[in-house]
Amino acid sequence: MSNKQAIVIPDLGDFGAVDVIEVLVEVGATVAAEDGLITLETDKATMDIPAPADGTITALTVKAGDQVSEGDVIGEMTVGESSAAQPAEPAAESEEAPYEQTQTINPATAAAAISDTDQKTQLLVLGAGPGGYAAAFRAADLGMQVTLIEKHASLGGVCLNVGCIPSKAFLHAAKVIDEAESMAKHGIRFAKPEIDTQALGGWKASVVNRLTGGLKQLAKQRKVSVVHGTGEFISPNAVSVALADGGSTTIGFEQCIIAAGSAPIRLPFEPDDARVVDSTGALEIDPLPSSLLVVGGGIIGVELGSVYAALGVPVTVVELTNELMPGADRDLVRPLQKRLAAQFKSIMLNTKVTGMSVADDGINVTFEGKDAPESETFGKVLVAVGRRANGQKIGAEAAGIAVDQRGEIAVDKQMRTNVPHIFAIGDIVGQPMLAHKATHEGHVAAEVAAGEKSFFDARVIPSVAYTDPEVAWVGLTETEAKRDGVAYEAAAFPWAASGRSLAMGRDEGKTKILFDPANGRILGGGIVGTSAGDLIGEIGFAIEMGADAEDLGLTVHPHPTLSETVALTAEAYEGTLTDLYVPKKKKR
Repeated sequence: MSNKQAIVIPDLGDFGAVDVIEVLVEVGATVAAEDGLITLETDKATMDIPAPADGTITALTVKAGDQVSEGDVIGEMTVGESSAAQPAEPAAESEEAPYEQTQTINPATAAAAISDTDQKTQLLVLGAGPGGYAAAFRAADLGMQVTLIEKHASLGGVCLNVGCIPSKAFLHAAKVIDEAESMAKHGIRFAKPEIDTQALGGWKASVVNRLTGGLKQLAKQRKVSVVHGTGEFISPNAVSVALADGGSTTIGFEQCIIAAGSAPIRLPFEPDDARVVDSTGALEIDPLPSSLLVVGGGIIGVELGSVYAALGVPVTVVELTNELMPGADRDLVRPLQKRLAAQFKSIMLNTKVTGMSVADDGINVTFEGKDAPESETFGKVLVAVGRRANGQKIGAEAAGIAVDQRGEIAVDKQMRTNVPHIFAIGDIVGQPMLAHKATHEGHVAAEVAAGEKSFFDARVIPSVAYTDPEVAWVGLTETEAKRDGVAYEAAAFPWAASGRSLAMGRDEGKTKILFDPANGRILGGGIVGTSAGDLIGEIGFAIEMGADAEDLGLTVHPHPTLSETVALTAEAYEGTLTDLYVPKKKKR
């Protein structure tokens, strides 16, 4: 026997008219009691309106964008037809929610979970790296009560404390040493530098302290509550925090943004020895080792290898593939690899590390590869083979958050996880694991949590290796275009024809841009050379704005600068370049 039942909006607490942001079912769907039917969004949180009983949806009178209030009838269902109702079919995909959100939270259950905690907050941010603190500060600016959890003694996460910032300080020091040496052939000769590793480490620490201290002040000005410790979910609305001082506390939240980052991948045969380090340990340079092996020829490996080489340490890099910095175009990496070959003791490509063992004079490493030695001993070994997202370290299962085997958490364009009131940003949502991506995602998550209609819709995200020369790229690469069969035409401007580059004594650079042959629009670009990371933003901006070659070429750039190589590359594509001979004007 079955009967009809109206679907009515229940008590919404202090809220009147509330926005419908998503309809989760369609007419004809079979649902179980408590399955979510629609998602509502207030200025404080999102909530799903559940099915009142098992049955089949026979009518729906609302759509995304409508407003509803307590007592409104939003549809009708037939109840009692089945004692074993099937899960509701998700509604058609939309821009706001490109995948099914599988968890729904009963408002009453959430309120009970929050009340049974030591502290309570409107928005909890788990992790205070570039994405986390950006999210916390943006949410506070939008009027939310925010609590920020950070495991380090200072705000800033891995990036500011033991990653991006301290490594760039050392890279700057390395660049100064290299530039001083390179001026010898131009008539300016300096004495061999004396390396005071303690003073150098102290300068690095001062840079970090200045930035992290500034974040502390910004949090205070915004009245963001900061808790130092490691947090794990204990329910969909609460976390337990192991405090840095040895105590513990629980924090209840209405909404949460996960910004828990990633951690270096370890090799299975790594010995437990202080001379085997990850990228964090490599930043401890006092004392300098007798030699360094870098396992992994990606960006982190070549950056830190460059630092040690400049400080006088013999550096060997071993890379499993046949190229340094896999993924970047070969013509961009080639000038860097040529320079590194002169600075490093050895670069071993197509080579695998098969084992490590502890010896009195260092770490003995065995290799497998055509031109590799059978074994060699190194004073220090840096393992830089990648990073793994921390999704499996935060107790995600207690909150019902879906985490894949890589430790990554899937999100939609509003940075929502499968649990609608919990967001995730940064490394923990997957590649590319870059601080600037995390910052933008953090802003989006904070704005959505505060009730703004915001989406992460970046067309491109730039990548930079802060080596010397720097290598940077954004958008489509030639490697990707050839692999995926994407039509493109490329133009390049060699820095050997750049007055600014020649005056700097660095003519090995190159600017390259990929264009759509159908309309001349910019698809991607790459730069190798001094300050490439500063220049690549112009190409990224051009892609975001839908610019074409003519737009770039007709934009007046200052002369002589490195930035004008971008415009000159566009002119080369158009056939209007006069700084080099162009045999034939480009036609489309």
